[in-house]
Amino acid sequence: MNFKRHIRRDDPEINLIPLIDVLLVILIFLMVTTTYARFSELQINLPEAKGDSTKEMPAQITVNVDERGSYAVNATGVAYAGVDSLVHALKTAAGEQADPVIVISADARATHQSVIRVMDAARRAGYPRVTFVTQSPVQE
Repeated sequence: MNFKRHIRRDDPEINLIPLIDVLLVILIFLMVTTTYARFSELQINLPEAKGDSTKEMPAQITVNVDERGSYAVNATGVAYAGVDSLVHALKTAAGEQADPVIVISADARATHQSVIRVMDAARRAGYPRVTFVTQSPVQE
C-alpha cells in the first residue's frame, strides 16, 4: 500500500503579522525617544528693512511704551489699570477720527506683554490699523 499518494503537502507560508508588530514597536520607540528642536533654544536675528515713507499722513495716535511698561498716549501718561484703561485712552485720543492708525513706539527693552496689551486695546477699541516705529539700520 502506498499511503504517500494521499498526503497533501501545503506550500510554506511566511506570516507577516509578527514582523509588522515588531516594526510598529520600533517606530513608536523612535518617535518617543527622538528629540525635537525647542523654540527656546533658537537664536533669532531680526531682519532690518528700509521702506519708503508715505506721502499722505493718515490720522495717527501714538502710544509710547517704556522699558518699565509705562504707557503714554499722544504724549499723555496713562495709568495702567488693565486693558480697559488703554481702550478708554485710545478712544479719548481718537475723538472724532473714524479710523486712526495706532503707532506703537516701544522701547527695545520693553516686555512683549506690554506691547501686546496695546495691540489688544486697539483691537477692542475697533482700530485694526496698528504699526510700529523702528529705527533705520546704521550705515557702515
